[in-house]
Amino acid sequence: MDEISQKSLDLHYALHGKIEVIARKHVETREDLSLLYTPGVAQPCREIQADYDKSFDLTRRSNLVAVITDGSAVLGLGDIGPAAGMPVMEGKCALFKEFGDVDAIPLCVDTKDVDKLVETIALLSKSFGGINLEDIAAPRCFEVERRLKEICDIPVFHDDQHGTAIVVAAAMLNAIKVTKKQMGQVKIVINGAGAAGIAIGKLLIQMGFGNVVMCDIHGIICEGDAGLNPGQEEISHISNRNHEHGTLADALKGADAFVGVSRPGLVTAEMVGTMNQGIVFPMANPVPEIMPDEAKRGGAAVVGTGRSDFPNQINNVLVFPGVFKGALMVRATDITEGMKIRAAHALADLIPADQLSPEYIIPSVLDKSVAEVVAKAVADEAKEQGIARIR
Repeated sequence: MDEISQKSLDLHYALHGKIEVIARKHVETREDLSLLYTPGVAQPCREIQADYDKSFDLTRRSNLVAVITDGSAVLGLGDIGPAAGMPVMEGKCALFKEFGDVDAIPLCVDTKDVDKLVETIALLSKSFGGINLEDIAAPRCFEVERRLKEICDIPVFHDDQHGTAIVVAAAMLNAIKVTKKQMGQVKIVINGAGAAGIAIGKLLIQMGFGNVVMCDIHGIICEGDAGLNPGQEEISHISNRNHEHGTLADALKGADAFVGVSRPGLVTAEMVGTMNQGIVFPMANPVPEIMPDEAKRGGAAVVGTGRSDFPNQINNVLVFPGVFKGALMVRATDITEGMKIRAAHALADLIPADQLSPEYIIPSVLDKSVAEVVAKAVADEAKEQGIARIR
């Protein structure tokens, strides 16, 4: 990791930023200047003033996403502030363009006040076709997203929650096929009850995988527990159907699958050995809850991590470029649960049944065909739900 870190630092010094603005029409003549700017530009302004929807036809808004953070939960670095979060936001914008041909602008907002954050983003929203919230700490992120979805007329998507949930769901669909487990009868233990963990739990429950048991630093979360934050309280009513109590180790006994979005070294080979032909997704980065070789030593049937140096990399880049591409294509007003589920199935189905194996349950993050497939699924679902402004 030290070598990669130094190479990345050297590259950032050399680039002075990973994205730039490119003009779609060069100014080479007086007529170019008159058409692109004054006096000609006044007419598109009048058209938009008369018909708001033309703001998508006459500007780049139709393909432009704001990638927004407050810098409070950046990667595994924590609360490092908005300025220090900028390299990650730039990177996200580069991935939007590279994988989905979606233009994106990084915006780092210097406040942790929910009211100010919501107001700032809402006031900026008329410049964009979608809003990708990023690296905002829980539980504040839940409130920010909920309120923005209520007041904005464009899709608002917290990728740490929903992008993670979609890619985990896709990997889980194929892992269940590989292990021949029965959909609806699977016990899945999720360790880490923050933004990502809760979103994963909700989506897996909604998709009908089976019984999801959430764990945090204190152990198993059960309905009626004291001290739960609003997000944990909400999911406690639909998870842990058998009202289990105890530690993470207790939860893993007899479990079919484990998803880790927490911190390194929390799971041992012995714990994996108590599972039922375990599907193990330790996704803490850069060091997972258990290393793949240790998980396999414990008897894991399928292992996936967030890292690129092991098989089955479960990474959000497989999701967010396509989700936004699809939503923007049809000018969807929202990104719904149905769109997320459709995206998860489309991503899983990219791997033909005869090619599925314990080492291959999710497409490569470098496969640039993924975004088109996910985008079509999202766009089709938006049309079917009646939330597409372009049919």
